[in-house]
Amino acid sequence: MESILIKGGQLVLALALLVTIHEFGHYVMARIFGIKVEKFYMFFNPWFSLVKWTPKKKKIKYDKNGNEKASWRDTEYGIGWLPLGGYVKIAGMVDESLDKEQLALPPKPYEFRVKPAYQRLCVMIGGVLFNFILAILIYAGIAWYWGDKYIPIDKAVEGMDYSTEAQAYGFRNGDVPLMINGESIDSSKSDILFELANAKSVTVLRNHTDTVTLDLPNDFMLKLGKEMFMSYRVPVYVDKVTGGEAAAKAGLQHGDHIVAIDTVDTPTFPMLTEALTAFAGKETTVTIERDGEKLVMPVKPSDGGKLGFQLMNITDIYPTVMVKYGFFESFPKGIELGCTTMANYVSSLRHLFTVEGAQSIGGFGAIGNMYPDKWDWYSFWNITAFLSIILAFMNILPIPGLDGGHVLFVLYELITRRKPSEKVLIYAQYVGMAFLLLLLVYANGADIVRALK
Repeated sequence: MESILIKGGQLVLALALLVTIHEFGHYVMARIFGIKVEKFYMFFNPWFSLVKWTPKKKKIKYDKNGNEKASWRDTEYGIGWLPLGGYVKIAGMVDESLDKEQLALPPKPYEFRVKPAYQRLCVMIGGVLFNFILAILIYAGIAWYWGDKYIPIDKAVEGMDYSTEAQAYGFRNGDVPLMINGESIDSSKSDILFELANAKSVTVLRNHTDTVTLDLPNDFMLKLGKEMFMSYRVPVYVDKVTGGEAAAKAGLQHGDHIVAIDTVDTPTFPMLTEALTAFAGKETTVTIERDGEKLVMPVKPSDGGKLGFQLMNITDIYPTVMVKYGFFESFPKGIELGCTTMANYVSSLRHLFTVEGAQSIGGFGAIGNMYPDKWDWYSFWNITAFLSIILAFMNILPIPGLDGGHVLFVLYELITRRKPSEKVLIYAQYVGMAFLLLLLVYANGADIVRALK
């Protein structure tokens, strides 16, 4: 239950930030062009609002033609109770509010519908633009604060552990990836896992001596599902020994490399755990490497199959490369990560229109599961930046009800010099909202079905 609350808390916080920034993009563009914004809400507020504030109105200002000028004081600001999104209600615009009464009145100079097409276009892409900028700023902040620390793949001599699906296509635990499509792997690239999952061929080092080239299908990434494709194998190096426990009694020390229990090789910690469980409470031997020598020591694991030591961190085992970024250096890195993430995400959508792709669609549960079950700011900001990229791209799709649908109609007007009628816009909004509602029900229903399996 605690992990669910932590995941849910991270999701709500991320949605609050992403939605507010998205709607603020529309708001800013509308205000730049003198368009009246009637409401600005974080989250939806059917029937009632958690917080609502309307600024006191001062003297009404007029432009040089004697028309009333829009002001930030015209806007009702608030927080709704339904955290499924947010909205700005822009005067004179056909949106989810479907305010037909306002549209039936004579247009005002400060309304969206009377503004030039290029201004309306800017207003509609404002949310998408702000979400993309937010992702870049988050990535820049991560680069500046945490830097970029990584283990060169070819230096991880114990290789990688692979998912079940990856092994079905020829990967073996312990393989060290060397080449992608015939080119050497650059471990410094942030999207290295994506490149591996999208590769046509991967060359690996197997058993420390043999090179093997694996040919992968075009839909390999989709076949992987939601399993982690691969992760660094963690060899068993002793960090700290607990006094009075089996490891201390056997004489284990900091830096010892445990390679076997009895005659069972233990190249990774999970394999060590499995071996110790088999010898729980029994006298056996532990084989270690210390200063280039192999030593065999008698040991008796606890009844719970424990030796009593702390595992050395993987970054203390393998050589690492640390890249630090200054404040100004972090911005180009943020732009690079933002553009790379967007390109990779768009590329991955080609699988969406397959049976497996449709089955992989998820709702808020799937999104929440992206976050770790323990609060970690590094992971939070990384995932939130990725979600900001997704929100930007999904909103620009040419679907009525989304920003991209409005953009499509404005582009039609710019090309044909003919403005679609308000009746067409209203019916398109109905169709788009119905489609999005069905998609929302399907995605979250799929989450429920997966949870019940």
